[in-house]
Amino acid sequence: MTIAEIAEKYGLSTDTLRYYERIGLIPPVRRNKAGNRDYGEMDHRVIGFVKRMRQAGVSVESLIEYTKLLRQGTQTRETRKAILREQKELLAARIAEMQQTLENLDYKITNYDTVIVEAENKLSQEES
Repeated sequence: MTIAEIAEKYGLSTDTLRYYERIGLIPPVRRNKAGNRDYGEMDHRVIGFVKRMRQAGVSVESLIEYTKLLRQGTQTRETRKAILREQKELLAARIAEMQQTLENLDYKITNYDTVIVEAENKLSQEES
């Protein structure tokens, strides 16, 4: 597949794909006879993994470290697993924060016409 096709498939810009390759987040992509990138099945898997991890909030730096270790082979398995565990804990903490925010919004929506409007009116009167 071409870079444009991959970009469309994964919802990434071609610049992002080139950047990921340049910084080592994805391995160098094979080129066709014309010198254009020709993404294969393994490239699809790596890009899909990177996209999912970025959507989960995993930093580019952590992903670079992970993929660097992955290329070093099985002797880095435990270190890679530790990176994934750490990222899982960070994501779980963010989910908990978001859940609390969702509950706060639910409360405000449910009580908007009674408690919230009254509190907002008092606030605006105090500011005047």
